[in-house]
Amino acid sequence: MASTHQQQDPLTYESTGVSITAGNSLVNRIQPIVKSTARPGSTASIGGFGGVFSLRDAGFGPDAPDIVTAIDGVGTKLLVATAARDVSTVGIDLVAMNVNDLVVQGATPLKFVDYYSCSKLDVDAATGFVEGVAEGCRRARCVLAGGETAEMPGVYNVEEGHFDAAGCAIGAIKAGRRILPAKDSMHEGDVLLGLTSSGPHSNGFSLIRKILERQGLKYSDPVPWSSSSTSAPSSTSTTTTTPQTLGNALLIPTRIYVRSILAALDLSESHMASSRQRDPGTNPNPLIKGLAHITGGGLYENIPRMLPPHLKAHLDARTWARHVPELLRWLKRAGRLADGEFARTLNAGVGMVMVVGMDAEGEGENEERLRLVEDVLRENGEEVVRIGSLVGAGAGEGEGEEAERVVIQGTEEAWAWW
Repeated sequence: MASTHQQQDPLTYESTGVSITAGNSLVNRIQPIVKSTARPGSTASIGGFGGVFSLRDAGFGPDAPDIVTAIDGVGTKLLVATAARDVSTVGIDLVAMNVNDLVVQGATPLKFVDYYSCSKLDVDAATGFVEGVAEGCRRARCVLAGGETAEMPGVYNVEEGHFDAAGCAIGAIKAGRRILPAKDSMHEGDVLLGLTSSGPHSNGFSLIRKILERQGLKYSDPVPWSSSSTSAPSSTSTTTTTPQTLGNALLIPTRIYVRSILAALDLSESHMASSRQRDPGTNPNPLIKGLAHITGGGLYENIPRMLPPHLKAHLDARTWARHVPELLRWLKRAGRLADGEFARTLNAGVGMVMVVGMDAEGEGENEERLRLVEDVLRENGEEVVRIGSLVGAGAGEGEGEEAERVVIQGTEEAWAWW
């Protein structure tokens, strides 16, 4: 029987055993260790979405591209997949978590390699997983260039079919094309666009599994929200049908934003080239100045990664409230998640945030800039919402340290589905 969540304390990611704070502390501690490996081509700094290496600076010629790499896993979403006996989509997740981190820096994904580890190899399950990886690569237009399978008896639960997986993506940025974020060009008034998510993507699943445990629900149970209010939006979901079980809903894969963002970045490059032709000798700011992939740490932790220190993001949750997937709404209600927890552990319905420059002199021209970017994103299948803007770092009010660089207003009204 399902638990009565009103009688239980609100859940947090920390209470399930995952500490974002500890993860951030580790990054801070190992920075000097990593920096000691610097060489021509890279300063060996960490904290961005991907690692950038300049082949030009490394001596490979003036026209050599910049190489960007990313590495990630799927986390405990793999436990949901094995319990639901469906590993067909987590391979897509693995690719998505990596290639989305590449494209936010302006890189075109080129190749992907994966690592699959288990205690006893189940050939059918491993094949199904690799099929998912290949599908993710096709969606991102990158080649699956190889991988590694490790069979390690005693490490994983054989009876439950447990395994782990990680992947690495490599992309390139043409010589002369700007690496994002363009922090030096950002200023107050630049607009923030949100690209909606298909669900929790591949983050927060330790918290999600605890919510289901409290509710006494199984992955085979019907979705615990009204089916009449549930639809799979064509622009955000990778499925065309409404999920019938909790397992189906939780395993909707992470959205891959590569094609739409690369199209928008091409538009930005064309806009700058046209500006140079009209006014030779100028160095116009890009239309798209920065991108943030909303993964672990949510809106609060990921948006600041693309911002200069003198600016912060001011968001209005009411602008995208109706686009939040039903699964995320239910998780917030069932877990009694505080607004801050919802936007820090989960993506709150926004999978990618984009900074669009408002550099024109007239309001009408700036509006046209926005529409150009929005149109190309929508033409490539995205659901796009104007979710906020950049403001001075001292402006607005936040709640606690986590909100210092990101302020989200209107949450009481926007997230009051319960």
